[in-house]
Amino acid sequence: MENLKNFYIDGKWVKPTSQITFPVLNPATEAQIGTIILGNTADVDLAVVAANNAFETYSQTNKSERLSLLAKLLKATDDRFEDLAQAMSKEMGAPISMSRAAQADAAVGHLRGFIDALKDLEEREVLRSGDIKLQEPIGVCGLITPWNWPMNQIALKVIPALATGCCCVLKPSEHTPISAMIYAEIIHEAGYPAGVFNLVHGDGLTVGAAMSCHPNIQMMSFTGSTRAGTAVTRDAAETVKRVTLELGGKSPNLVFADCDLEAQVTASVAECMYNTGQSCDAPTRLLVERTCYDQVLEIAKRAAEATKVGDPTQEGVHIGPLFDRIQFDRVQSMISIGIKEGATLLSGGLGKPEGIDAGWFVKPTVFADVSNMMRISREEIFGPVLVIIPFEDESDAIRIANDTPYGLAAYVQRSDQDKAERVASRLRAGAVHVNGGGFNYGSPFGGYKQSGNGREGGLMGLEDYLETKTLHGLS
Repeated sequence: MENLKNFYIDGKWVKPTSQITFPVLNPATEAQIGTIILGNTADVDLAVVAANNAFETYSQTNKSERLSLLAKLLKATDDRFEDLAQAMSKEMGAPISMSRAAQADAAVGHLRGFIDALKDLEEREVLRSGDIKLQEPIGVCGLITPWNWPMNQIALKVIPALATGCCCVLKPSEHTPISAMIYAEIIHEAGYPAGVFNLVHGDGLTVGAAMSCHPNIQMMSFTGSTRAGTAVTRDAAETVKRVTLELGGKSPNLVFADCDLEAQVTASVAECMYNTGQSCDAPTRLLVERTCYDQVLEIAKRAAEATKVGDPTQEGVHIGPLFDRIQFDRVQSMISIGIKEGATLLSGGLGKPEGIDAGWFVKPTVFADVSNMMRISREEIFGPVLVIIPFEDESDAIRIANDTPYGLAAYVQRSDQDKAERVASRLRAGAVHVNGGGFNYGSPFGGYKQSGNGREGGLMGLEDYLETKTLHGLS
């Protein structure tokens, strides 16, 4: 923790120019577990200068050299795996078993996916025209990551930058700085040249905006709310930099009567509650065929009431707290709105689970008899809250599913594979999960509409960090 109050710039831990402190809290206990400094524009400038200086040489490295560094990064990440898992359990409340299996695993899994993708990447190609197409690193990249999946999003941004020959400045969420600090130490241990990777803590209005506006940053990659993503886009427009965004979602989950209702509905509830509902692609709208609606309500109620809430330090399958008081208050407000809108409270509701006083824990909540026009159907709640909406037939299901400003993910539960794929082809979402199919490392991830642009992961995730150059007359 000795580096928590410092920034990692130009290959070393340095004292910030800013003196504004920010407490790091454990959401399960509400106790302060650390302090960071919120950076300013001068801190950003120092990091960008270091990154631009390093780009002069790092951009000229070949694929073999970068693959060698990634292999060292994999070894260093494996060595600090438990440190990452423990950090995220403390700073954002992920139960330790889940933190190991998913939160920390993302640092290793995405790295392996990008190593495979880099091996497949054609950096030089002779076109049919006889011209030569080159793919080159775009430059210095500004990376802004959220608190809900700290290492997942850091890995999806930092690793492709390093893999393609770019240099970068990372601003992690100020709420989850410990895992980011550890990752900076991992990158240092792997032996990356000074200035290739830089870490500056701060808030979005100051450090995030300074990065987005900076004339010497060529690309911004942001994950967070749609509101903040539009602000990054506006700030970046003046310098015409590339912007990739992974934003919010209100993902539909279409349940047809021919699927294994007991298995798929139970799994669907668990998927919604996973990470305490704090996932942008969580299946928070359960759309159910009318002919099996009553049966699904019984299963969903049972599954929600069986969802355990507990201490993140304890092993096991349970959900932890929301990440802070602001989010707790927002989720409580949205549950209250759902009740006032006339939805049927099937399970859960207002307040903390019985027997829990400290920490930002909430009850796993399910609403039935919901209209897609209600606020609880249209707004991203970002908590363990599921809404259930009936539909009449396939066309009605698709209409309701697509009636949202978001398009990050969708889910389909249907035993007939051909019909499931037919439905999936009509859903306006970047990923469609069929009968519990999960995301795999190395596959592209991203959304339609107001869920963002660009893709993270695998080969497409590398391409976002590359510029195309065409050579004429050399064939």
